[in-house]
Amino acid sequence: MAKLNDGDSMKDKGLRIQGLSKTYPNGVAALKEINLEIPRGMFGLLGPNGAGKSSLMRTIATLQDADEGSIYLDDLNVFENKEALRRTLGYLPQDFGTYPRTSPLVMLNHLAVLKGIGSKVERRELVERLLVQTNLWDVRKSNIDTFSGGMRQRFGIAQALIGDPGLVVVDEPTAGLDPTERRRFHNLLAQIGEEVVVILSTHIVEDVSDLCPRMAIMGEGRILVEGEPQEMIKRLEGRLWKKIVAWDEVAAIKKILPVVSTRMVAGKIEIRVVARTCPDEDLVETPPTLEDVYFATLEKHGVQVEWD
Repeated sequence: MAKLNDGDSMKDKGLRIQGLSKTYPNGVAALKEINLEIPRGMFGLLGPNGAGKSSLMRTIATLQDADEGSIYLDDLNVFENKEALRRTLGYLPQDFGTYPRTSPLVMLNHLAVLKGIGSKVERRELVERLLVQTNLWDVRKSNIDTFSGGMRQRFGIAQALIGDPGLVVVDEPTAGLDPTERRRFHNLLAQIGEEVVVILSTHIVEDVSDLCPRMAIMGEGRILVEGEPQEMIKRLEGRLWKKIVAWDEVAAIKKILPVVSTRMVAGKIEIRVVARTCPDEDLVETPPTLEDVYFATLEKHGVQVEWD
């Protein structure tokens, strides 16, 4: 990896991933030559289930080793300095557990001790701030076992923010949340700030569309495309077409038209087609969204996904 000049500022570095590959003992190639430069602020990693997103998140978090490649956080070589990375890491995995019959107040204090915050006064101030920030103050003495999914996720981000991390990784944080809790969680993530590298790994397009100024789409262990969401959408303008069809027409239409996605509209099926010119007189041009970019990218690279 090319070394940055001494005059480069810290804000220009962020997280740099080069040539990262990982194959599991069962032969599954989870990561294939991953190259990414992730600046400070929110970065979205979008892909279907099985794309390799969680494998990448676990590797970044030093929970598993890569077969090849390197990761740098600013000037820190992550694989050579795992403990140093862990001291500045906030991690919210897709699934996490807590001690039974334990309150957020007790659990966050315990985790702060493990994070190396020895001062009782400092820990108390930190825990109280995080409970307020995540809107858990009123339930600070309740058992986490009794929390709803949204409350558990807010507790998860609270524990990830212990110690003012420089890198925050959240893996599928809104899966299963209702719209109200999803919006609340979005607002919470947006408060983390631009001075921290925040990686949001998800298969939910709206999470990335709402939060992330930069993103990448991942499929079958590879980075398929990366850039700014609005720029990606712009590249699809004038090339997206749609029409409403009956259920029993869809299979035949897919054989003759480049259909990239389908969705329900008023009890019928809307097909969406990407083509440089209108391929059927019944199709009408429609403005693209990030969801269209997502499905068009997966289709282009032959990544199989379940249709809506």
